[in-house]
Amino acid sequence: MDRLHEVEVFVAVADAGSFAKAGARLRLSPPAVTRALAALEDRLGARVFNRTTRSMTITDVGRRFLESARRVLADLDTAEKEAVGEAAMPQGHLAITASVTFGRSALAPVVCDFLAQHPRVTVSVLLLDRVVNLVEEGLDVAVRIGHLPDSNLIAKRIGAVHRILVASPTYLARRGTPASPTDLRLHSVIAFTGLLPNREWRFLNGQKPGTVTLRPTFEINDAVAAIQAAELGHGITIVLSYMVRDQLRDGALRPVLDAFTLPPQPVHLVYPHARLVAPKVRAFIDFAAPRLTTALEQLAWRTAPRATPSTRASSRSRAAKKPKATSPRGR
Repeated sequence: MDRLHEVEVFVAVADAGSFAKAGARLRLSPPAVTRALAALEDRLGARVFNRTTRSMTITDVGRRFLESARRVLADLDTAEKEAVGEAAMPQGHLAITASVTFGRSALAPVVCDFLAQHPRVTVSVLLLDRVVNLVEEGLDVAVRIGHLPDSNLIAKRIGAVHRILVASPTYLARRGTPASPTDLRLHSVIAFTGLLPNREWRFLNGQKPGTVTLRPTFEINDAVAAIQAAELGHGITIVLSYMVRDQLRDGALRPVLDAFTLPPQPVHLVYPHARLVAPKVRAFIDFAAPRLTTALEQLAWRTAPRATPSTRASSRSRAAKKPKATSPRGR
């Protein structure tokens, strides 16, 4: 039996979750699907699916083989398209994922401009505030914010962002401005769970890293809602700098504890490793990378220079000559 056919059947079954659905997709009878998988398992010397009369689950061997199988089929598809000249005209469907706020503010306009130049490409964008597996979810490209773990993804750096704490002037006037990370325990904290999954804020005190565990008064999984709550004076929230560029510029929000901010986090475009990159993916990366770099630069908020021991001592000296600020516990 054709080895490539066996791989195609295997991937179809894994995607469809059943022999019958995979057979319908490939226009094969159920016995033909069974024979193809049996031949594949004989050659591998292991089962790729555990099957009963009521259920089917992929085995560990099957899961490890699936990623390579997808890559083989993708490479073949790309090679065929390049052979007939389709590389000169990217086409097909492109699936992209990014965080919700970044997708709204920066990615969506770039995608629209890309489509205007590539009319034979269609795009779907999945905005989620969590990391997804590109291969398992059938996605072509992702925007990833933060340091990348070792993986088989290809990454192209497009910029960087800061994590910053912000609050409204009215809140700070009422509750006082925290002077150190531990002061946050005395304040109302609005937690955007995408950035505070363990209720911990990491910071730098000089060159020494530290962590403070917070007790949020309000937790929500939407960054825009967290920012709105902070604007209304309900507390301090942690965000990525590009999310609040306009609010900081207009004075609706102010940075808090910016002298303790961690170094900027990188932003990458990532896509699965393949010997042959699909023309639609290559075209989008080449088009989007410089535009997203520009967008990140325009969205950037320049934080204040990191305080040194001498500048902090000078600040304390000046503060000692002023009246005491309102207690963080005050209302």
